[in-house]
Amino acid sequence: MANILIVDDDPAVQITIRLLLERAGHHVTVAGDGYEGLALFEASPFDLLFLDIFMPGMDGLETMRHIRALAPTVPIIVISGRSAAPDAYAEPNFLKMATKLGAVASLQKPFRPGALLAAVDGCLGTAQTASLGNPDVSTGHR
Repeated sequence: MANILIVDDDPAVQITIRLLLERAGHHVTVAGDGYEGLALFEASPFDLLFLDIFMPGMDGLETMRHIRALAPTVPIIVISGRSAAPDAYAEPNFLKMATKLGAVASLQKPFRPGALLAAVDGCLGTAQTASLGNPDVSTGHR
């Protein structure tokens, strides 16, 4: 199956995603922040990344910028526990912003296991088809 990198500073989230993905047959590597994630990404090829937006040190958006420079086509799923509720006084919707900056999909924490696995399957299926040279592939995000 796929070689997947999880970059998240919350150990509970790391364990949850890792268990779900390993049970689905994937190989998983975990990083606790953007700097560690970027170093692991530069050292090994990954088929997919999970990237938390809000982390100490290098945040997810900055990490994604570096990853996109190294590998523009690797699928990235951004995750965040920040509220996405539309409110005139609320902060911006960072998940939506991240998909506009290059993430293929986004998940709001807490997420359901089925939603996580569906996002992984969608990203990996799209990535595999795109790598075969199919120009009709679209992730639905622009």
